Amino acid sequence: MPDQQPPDRPEDRTPMTDTEIEAAYVTAPPRLNGPVTLAPYDPRWPEAYAALAARIGERLTPLPHRLDHAGSTSVPGLPAKPVLDLVLTVPDPADEDAYVPALAPLGLRLTIREPDWYAHRLLRGAAGHPAADAVNLHVFPEDCPETARMLRFRDHLRADAADRDLYARTKRELSARSWTYTQQYADAKSEVVAEILRRAG
Repeated sequence: MPDQQPPDRPEDRTPMTDTEIEAAYVTAPPRLNGPVTLAPYDPRWPEAYAALAARIGERLTPLPHRLDHAGSTSVPGLPAKPVLDLVLTVPDPADEDAYVPALAPLGLRLTIREPDWYAHRLLRGAAGHPAADAVNLHVFPEDCPETARMLRFRDHLRADAADRDLYARTKRELSARSWTYTQQYADAKSEVVAEILRRAG
């Protein structure tokens, strides 16, 4: 379970400082020190997700869990970093022994630990597919509001062309700027994400 009650709404989470970003990483965070490179939508991304999800599911068979494709690679038509975002829900993300060792043979390594934010963990590794450079596996507890938010955002963008175009324009504009860490680019999108979520209901 989370170590403390997190914010109820994503807009309550302020952008992370460099110090907070560095503290969340298990090892030193990779520095971007430049713009973010976006790729046009690749119709192979869902295929890459399905293949990786099957492999993860096999490794986690004894553990109650759910896996979803989230992020821009899950929305047809959106440009994105060629990095698959997967959301894994488990009974207790803080029980790292329940899933981290099982996923190590897939090349997924624990990279970020945020105990005060829905007990969030992030594992990173290679996607094992030519369409994607890497994978971010976000781990949250069951019935987590953040997981519901991410999937509601995904589903709305899949259905709403105007908001999908708005988000694509925002991503392109922000990606052209120089960032120390990729997290800062993600945080900079928070305002438009919150705006779109309000319309999503």
